[in-house]
Amino acid sequence: MLIGTTIGNFNAKAYKQGEFIDISNEDFKGKWSVICFYPADFSPVCNSELIDLQDQYEELKGLDVEVYSCSTDTHYCHKAWHENDEEISQIKYVMIGDPAHQLARVFDVLNEEFGYAHRGTFIIDPDGVIQTMEVNAKGIGRDASVLVDKIKAAQFIRTHPGEVCPAKWKELQESIKTSIDLVGKI
Repeated sequence: MLIGTTIGNFNAKAYKQGEFIDISNEDFKGKWSVICFYPADFSPVCNSELIDLQDQYEELKGLDVEVYSCSTDTHYCHKAWHENDEEISQIKYVMIGDPAHQLARVFDVLNEEFGYAHRGTFIIDPDGVIQTMEVNAKGIGRDASVLVDKIKAAQFIRTHPGEVCPAKWKELQESIKTSIDLVGKI
């Protein structure tokens, strides 16, 4: 189980808005981060997910969250996809290439048989610790709007020790202060 663990060491090449950049586990420290793994560039479900993630990008940036997508394609492939798909060309976040499967293994989302990453989404706190994870089968797309509420909840509990967020919690709603008196009463 990766929840509560610090992300492992890695170095990778990535594509971001016309540039190739280097990314490492150190880039995930000091701010909140989301990394979304997907199986492959130029595929319809992946396309829809990455566009949906871009639709949430400004709100996530407003929450001091950096967003990364990652597949086992190369950073060159990400550039080609970005330049040849009108919708993907709108992506402003970092697209990490993982052809050696290093990150997919660090986050335990690699399908070893076929060499692609499962649809894994991870929220990482400013200390580099994984706070949430969701892994879907290849054919099940994700809804990036759910990330916003999860991040707000993770940020809330980080700044409010002893409190937890109940199901369907939304920002500014009441939290629960943990106590032995609540056992069996909620």
